[in-house]
Amino acid sequence: MSVLARSKDVPAAGVKKTAKYPTLVDDLKALVEPHTSGSPMRSLLWASRSLARLTGALKQKGTNVSTYVTAQVLKACGYSLQANRKTHEDGKHPDRNAQFLYIQAKKEQHAAAGNPVLSIDGKKKELIGNYKNPGREWYPKNTPEHVNVYDFVDPNAGRATPYGVFDIALNKGMVSIGKSFDTARFAVNAVRQWWKTSGKNTYAKAKSILLLADGGGSNGSRVRLWKIALQELASEIGIPITVCHYPPGTSKWNPIEHKMFSHISINWRGKPLRTFDDLIQYIRATTTKTGLAIDASIDTNTYEKGIKISNKQLRAVNIKKHHFRGDGITRSFHQPPLK
Repeated sequence: MSVLARSKDVPAAGVKKTAKYPTLVDDLKALVEPHTSGSPMRSLLWASRSLARLTGALKQKGTNVSTYVTAQVLKACGYSLQANRKTHEDGKHPDRNAQFLYIQAKKEQHAAAGNPVLSIDGKKKELIGNYKNPGREWYPKNTPEHVNVYDFVDPNAGRATPYGVFDIALNKGMVSIGKSFDTARFAVNAVRQWWKTSGKNTYAKAKSILLLADGGGSNGSRVRLWKIALQELASEIGIPITVCHYPPGTSKWNPIEHKMFSHISINWRGKPLRTFDDLIQYIRATTTKTGLAIDASIDTNTYEKGIKISNKQLRAVNIKKHHFRGDGITRSFHQPPLK
């Protein structure tokens, strides 16, 4: 009798089958091993290895067992159902660490000069209405919030498009909630609103503004409208704006993600966002032990999608490329023009 048949973890049915079919264990292992070579059942490696398929393959070899026995034998052999695990970060740029070091140096440089360092990004769109919000909250027993079964967009309420601006030094943030499209002009207008409502008073002597942003989305390093809109803002406030984009696939290191957005999500977990006012109140009520404070407001502007920017328009932007990765990671937008 096989070693498996003597295991206490195998039920009586499994013991009987391993006694009747001595090769059951080896045959089953050959079917589930990911790199089996020379196996007559090798074709099964390219199909879903469900219990039914494995049992069927065993029967083709003359081993007549049930799916129940197949499952028990697999468990006794140390196998279990497992999903893919994301651990490999392919496509790293060879100087990615240098990129982070450069961004950190720029942060320290701006902070030491008393200039604002802002982490910016767009949060995922939120359905407004009686919809389920992920997460659980404490309620009296058997009294859950009752929400819609289906997440069909309510045309009268629509979606909310939050865009955040987080002041790293002061641990304060602002969220601009749009009702239109998430475009580059919408993103820049969020920075504009921060400057008007807070920045120009807090940083009255600022000589520059540093923005930390992801490499994609409405504030992506290759988005032409983003560059045009930033130039408009720099010209409007008369202060150069420096942008540092994080490398692709590293948005979780953007401070706004773990210092502001994550706390907002926790604060409204399990609570339907029935109105825009609900959204604003949940954001404003978000705090942490470290003193996080967030303001929120509605951006009522309508933003057009698909605006094309010509090469001539782009050449008019007063961009100073940095010596390090100036092709997309770091650049400054100046007004007045550089000398």
